[in-house]
Amino acid sequence: MPLRAIEVDGQRWVVSSTGRTTQYSKDEFGLVFRREAGTAPEERVLRYSPRGAKDRESSLAELGEGDLIELFRRSQPAWTNPDVGYGR
Repeated sequence: MPLRAIEVDGQRWVVSSTGRTTQYSKDEFGLVFRREAGTAPEERVLRYSPRGAKDRESSLAELGEGDLIELFRRSQPAWTNPDVGYGR
C-alpha cells in the first residue's frame, strides 16, 4: 500500500489507506495519518469520497499535498474510528 508524507504545523505525518472495506467499497475510503515522532505516536483517521480514481492506491496518489493537509484538518483521533479498531 503506498504511503505519502505531509508536514502539518511543523510535524511530519505519514498517510496511508486504512485498508478497511465497507459496503461503499469504491465510493469512500479511510485514510490514516500517523505521527511517529515526538513524545508519543498519534493516529488520526478520516473517510473521504474520491473524485477521480476509484481504487485506494490511485486515489491516494492523485491527492495533492494541499488536499492531504485539508483532509488532515478534518480528521478525527483514532480512538473515535472503527477503521483502526478504536486505537489509542
